[in-house]
Amino acid sequence: MNILMDILFLIAFGYAGYRFIQVLIKMKQNVIFPIKEEEIAAIRIYQQKPVKFPTYTEQKAGIIMYSFILLFVLIMFFIGRLLMDSELSFYPLILLPLFYTYNFLDLFAVADDGIICGARFIAWNKIKSFEFVKIDINHKYYGFSKEVNDKYELRIKGKFRFISCIVTTDEVKERLNSILNGHVAVNERGE
Repeated sequence: MNILMDILFLIAFGYAGYRFIQVLIKMKQNVIFPIKEEEIAAIRIYQQKPVKFPTYTEQKAGIIMYSFILLFVLIMFFIGRLLMDSELSFYPLILLPLFYTYNFLDLFAVADDGIICGARFIAWNKIKSFEFVKIDINHKYYGFSKEVNDKYELRIKGKFRFISCIVTTDEVKERLNSILNGHVAVNERGE
């Protein structure tokens, strides 16, 4: 049973590491959106602060933190494996940080081949749909910041996961809508 749990852990850890490396590679590619300061100021992953440009220098703190979390999880696995050879309860505990660290990178960008949001990347052919949801009094983000109230949350649904961000201006909403309509419509036709 321990060998099976070790294999499952290594698969989950390898997948998290692969996703992180994929995001780092995609950050080096051509970014379609955001390219202006106004666009950066209008996009938020967290309600209180705008995202940063998709460059290594702007994202340095998040990259370092995410790398430390990956290293911490791997070290804890080896320590737990050496000290608690037959204990299966530590596997979920050491995997828990991997499920909640995807937003260490304060990043939202549209690249040539997909969308980067935090430490997640969704390719255009994996996007099922998207929608802009009005942030009104019944929305979970309402009341956190005056800039967010009565604006929009962009929800992008992929095959296995979804990403979202907050859009605070109508101009940026229209720009994102036109970019996403062009790429998602192409995917629905199979081109």
